[in-house]
Order: sequence, then structure tokens, then C-alpha cells
Amino acid sequence: MYSHMMVGSNDLDRSKTFYDALFGVLGGKPGFQDPKGRLIYRHNGSLFLVTRPIDGEAATHGNGSTIGFAVDGPEQANAWHEAGVAAGGTAVEDPPGVRSGSGLSLYLAYLRDPDGNKLCAMHRKPEAA
Repeated sequence: MYSHMMVGSNDLDRSKTFYDALFGVLGGKPGFQDPKGRLIYRHNGSLFLVTRPIDGEAATHGNGSTIGFAVDGPEQANAWHEAGVAAGGTAVEDPPGVRSGSGLSLYLAYLRDPDGNKLCAMHRKPEAA
């Protein structure tokens, strides 16, 4: 049911630097601005947008919200995490690594963008035979 994801930002130039670096690791192209000033990223049929809030208030992150991005493996998750931190993001939670439970084995890397939105790179590890 996913069509797109949009987050708010108080500084679109800073957000463009951050998300261009983050999505570049995943093979995405730099974002572009539409006539309304929103940053738009297109990749593998998905849309991710960054905008100033239309109500004119300051952008804030959603407490308890996480936006997950699928990655090809641990190496790409680590590169994604490193690119995000280098471009102004903040590492959060445990360091990138395997989390297991409920019959799942996931490789996860978490960070927050410069506006505080929580992001996760996730690779589903193959099930053991």
C-alpha cells in the first residue's frame, strides 16, 4: 500500500546534502525541487519527498516513527550509515549489526537526519536451512 513518504525540514539545502549522500549509496540520483519547493527523490518505483511544512510551523520529527529503506546487504547498510553521518546525520541506537528474534534475522543500521527524523537501513538475512 506504500506510495510515498514525506518528511518535513527546516533547511532544504541541508536536507538535500544529507539525502543526496544517503540515497547515492543506494544507487539513487540526487533529488530535485518541484515548483512548490519540495525535494523529490525517485528510485525503484518509490518516492521520497522533503518539504517545509505547509502550515508554516517548524518541522519536527515523529517520536516513535521510523522510515525504513531496503538495502542489498550489510556492506551497503554500513556505507549508507557512514554516508549519513558524514552528511550531517546522527548515529542512534546500537551500532549497525544483526538483530534476531521471532524467527527473523535482520541487519539494521539506524540514524537520524539533520531534522531528527529516524531512519533505518534494513537487510533481511536469508533464513538458515
